[in-house]
Amino acid sequence: MKPDLRQALKERILVGDGAMGTYLYQLGFPVGISYEELNLSRPEVIAEVHRRYYEAGARIIETNTFSANREKLSKYGLEGEVEAINRAGVSIARGAVGTDAYVVGSVGSIRGGLRKNMRTEQIKQDFKHQIELLLDAGVDGILLETFYDLEEMRIALKIVRDLSDVAVICQFATEGVSRTQDGYTMTEAFDLLMKEGADVIGFNCRSGPNGILRSMESLPELRQAPLSVFPNAGMPDYVDGKITYMATPEYFAECSLKFADLGSRIVGGCCGTTPEHIAAIAKAVQGYQPVERGDSAVKLAPEEDADGGPAVEIAEPGEPDAGEPSILDLVRQRHTVIIELDPPRDLDIGKFMAGAEALKAAGADAITMADNSLALTRMSNLAIGTLIKEKLGIRPLVHIACRDRNLIGTQSHLMGLDALGINHVLAVTGDPARFGDLPGSSSVYDMTSFEIIRMIKQLNEGLAFSGKPLKQKANFVVGAAFNPNVKHLDKAVQRLQRKIDSGADFIMTQPVYDPLQIEQVYEATKHMNVPIFIGIMPLASGRNAEYLHNEVPGIQLSDEVRRRMAHLEGEAGRKVGLEIAEELLDSAMKVFNGIYLITPFLLYEMTAELTKYVWKKTNRRDFHLSPLLK
Repeated sequence: MKPDLRQALKERILVGDGAMGTYLYQLGFPVGISYEELNLSRPEVIAEVHRRYYEAGARIIETNTFSANREKLSKYGLEGEVEAINRAGVSIARGAVGTDAYVVGSVGSIRGGLRKNMRTEQIKQDFKHQIELLLDAGVDGILLETFYDLEEMRIALKIVRDLSDVAVICQFATEGVSRTQDGYTMTEAFDLLMKEGADVIGFNCRSGPNGILRSMESLPELRQAPLSVFPNAGMPDYVDGKITYMATPEYFAECSLKFADLGSRIVGGCCGTTPEHIAAIAKAVQGYQPVERGDSAVKLAPEEDADGGPAVEIAEPGEPDAGEPSILDLVRQRHTVIIELDPPRDLDIGKFMAGAEALKAAGADAITMADNSLALTRMSNLAIGTLIKEKLGIRPLVHIACRDRNLIGTQSHLMGLDALGINHVLAVTGDPARFGDLPGSSSVYDMTSFEIIRMIKQLNEGLAFSGKPLKQKANFVVGAAFNPNVKHLDKAVQRLQRKIDSGADFIMTQPVYDPLQIEQVYEATKHMNVPIFIGIMPLASGRNAEYLHNEVPGIQLSDEVRRRMAHLEGEAGRKVGLEIAEELLDSAMKVFNGIYLITPFLLYEMTAELTKYVWKKTNRRDFHLSPLLK
């Protein structure tokens, strides 16, 4: 007979299972259905998923009941099936795995991160109904997962404790921040939960391993309770209508040991993870001997952003203001530098404006700003772009994502940009909203990136999206994004050609970190009749390098770059990061006039230094340079 779950965690690390929903998606089940309903209609499929995770080494098996409450099931007309789905979920999991596995009842947040008007009493009733069913069906524990605020977590925990002494695991969804959505620090939240009966505390979803490591490092005093972590397989990528994840099993294996050193006694996976990820974790932690918490913790440089990496989207040029040459005019004559500086995620614009001013002084030809990249809410790039244009006199180049606006909102937004004289834009698809900081929000996607390029160019013809004539023509210069960090570059170039055929005036690439790759991109695209701005983003630390390589879609670092950045933090990391970027610039400037610098963590001093390096190499003297660089 296996010991109680709490006793087992005192003796060893238990491996959790991986994703259910995204794994079913990989198996061909579409988004938009109730995956929990498959407990009734396709129990053999759910059993096979459990079995694969068990055979991979998982000994914590979650029931397929994450959204099996009245509120969530009512969206599919299944509110009358709450009991059947929950009981079947426990039965299927129990029957699919060995007796040495712990079957825990998965209970997800009902609010789901939304601060919508839901009566607390109804939330209590829905939680109580589901939890009673799971306990009655004989689970070994209850897993409260993907909660965003402490208030709702405490409601669910109290209900479990009023009903049973079963083991309870409480997990918050986090993007590397140190507070819950209702304002509690994680230390405060975890302390309260332990006092109120939680046996295991931790994090799942929302972040890849890097973001969860950051959250764990914000809890230096919590040694009393075992921790539990279930990260996503990095950030999702959305290409041609399909969602994919890029973090490899090998990366998960490496990170699982870091989780263990920081106090984790349960390590599993969330969105994007597969049996292969779980097998890698199981192999890595086999025979693991616990160490004192903090011994191997990797601390952040204070200026690094909470999400572990800059939001990388791709910027583009547009048409000139009256009498001023456009980015297209400039890049056809000389080396031209566009610098990405992401809008702030709060209401303080001081550091952003200081950065924009420093970049202008360094000689940037334009500053480009993402449109809530990675689906993280930032200040409007229309507003911040207007400010730098009017107050600093530098050209703004704004991104426009298909995700956030329908056709009406997109045309309205573009008309506003035209009225403000902001005519350089980059058309991008945009990362899915459910993976951002407001996961209850909707992704619109009325248009693809190809379609939005065509529609913007239609405004240049004096025609609205509807085809109705406008009283004057817009003059947008439209950029398109290109990701060369793919296995089959030829196919990516074919896709890029479609964007050019749709009307793209120029291209900007995701950052590259290999001189050979820069040459390959040049050879693959030199026949195209539009300028290409090659993306270069300086690395800030070894940890930043590993995060970008393993978790951010569209970025791949060479083995040599990762070796040089390994274990470097703070000033030492930034110094080597600049050296690598300068070497890449040396290669890029031989074949590309267009240079696209991406600022990491608002460390604008780094991209300002690289801009000056470009001008020093080209002997450009038509603007003010530091005396040291003349």
